[in-house]
Amino acid sequence: MKRWLGKAETTLGNHSDRLNAINIFPVPDGDTGTNLYLTVRAAAHALHEPDATEAVQGDDEASPVVFGSPDPAQNDVGAVLAQAGRAAMEQARGNSGTLFAVFLCAAAEPLSGHTRLSSPLLAAALDRAQIRAWTALSDPVPGTMLSVMDAAARAAAAVDAAHDGDDSNHTLGLALDAAVGAAVEAVIHTEDQLDALHAAHVVDAGGVGMLLILDCLRSAVLGEELQSDLLDGLHGYDVQDPHIHVDMPPDEGLEVMCTIALSPLDAAMLRQRLDEMGDSVIMSQVDGAADASGHYRWRVHVHVHVPDPGPAVALIRSLGEPTDLSVSELSVPRDSDALGPAGHER
Repeated sequence: MKRWLGKAETTLGNHSDRLNAINIFPVPDGDTGTNLYLTVRAAAHALHEPDATEAVQGDDEASPVVFGSPDPAQNDVGAVLAQAGRAAMEQARGNSGTLFAVFLCAAAEPLSGHTRLSSPLLAAALDRAQIRAWTALSDPVPGTMLSVMDAAARAAAAVDAAHDGDDSNHTLGLALDAAVGAAVEAVIHTEDQLDALHAAHVVDAGGVGMLLILDCLRSAVLGEELQSDLLDGLHGYDVQDPHIHVDMPPDEGLEVMCTIALSPLDAAMLRQRLDEMGDSVIMSQVDGAADASGHYRWRVHVHVHVPDPGPAVALIRSLGEPTDLSVSELSVPRDSDALGPAGHER
């Protein structure tokens, strides 16, 4: 799992500019590649922080090395992914990053307590993840990374069913091959599912990002190289193509994101009110445990198509004290040099 997220971080870093270049849905803000990269980076780095199992050297160079007690969670695939998912959720960026964080947190659940991946577990994880991602959005739309998640999950489930739940490494390899193959077909199909993509003659940027992430999983588990021809022929992904949103009218709206502790009732009310204020509303629990007052921590994302974030921020603050609150312009500077590594957040 560490190898997977490390590969995904490197791969998305290498492809972020091309993903940004074809990003026109839900708004032509040209930051899908950046948002996915930063979110995956947060997940990957969370797995490389010092833990109790590492050796601690004393002040005296001659003193012996003292080892902490072995941590069983370090051999638990689900626990490792859950740790990465929480970090991704806390630092999720944009629509695509938030949906990936939801995907990662949900995928960890069926893997909890298991020390290795298998075809049945992969099928269960991908299915749980795609369902959670679809339901996190108030108004999910086919032709996006959601469709890629769904296609991969269905393909893995078909392999698992055809092999009667066989948990061998061979069947796991077949399931991973099938999942990535189905993801490719789903990405190609996005162009025909959304009018904006069809008119621009491009595939969905988030879908391509999700495809790359899934191929990184296949590579990490099977010990094989990434598939060099994976993106061949995807419309709009040629390196000579310019950023296609350059000549599109800018979106004057804002993206508001935060983390906040809410009761289930307040969370439902916030989602309803945000749906009235804007779109691309995503709400998902950061972790599954409630605090002493019965509140859960939620990651909140919304696009408000007005130049003033005041009403949305006031609504959020009326229900609790948000953390990691950010307000970003949906329209990006058309000069790509104006975008630093932090994207367009202000």
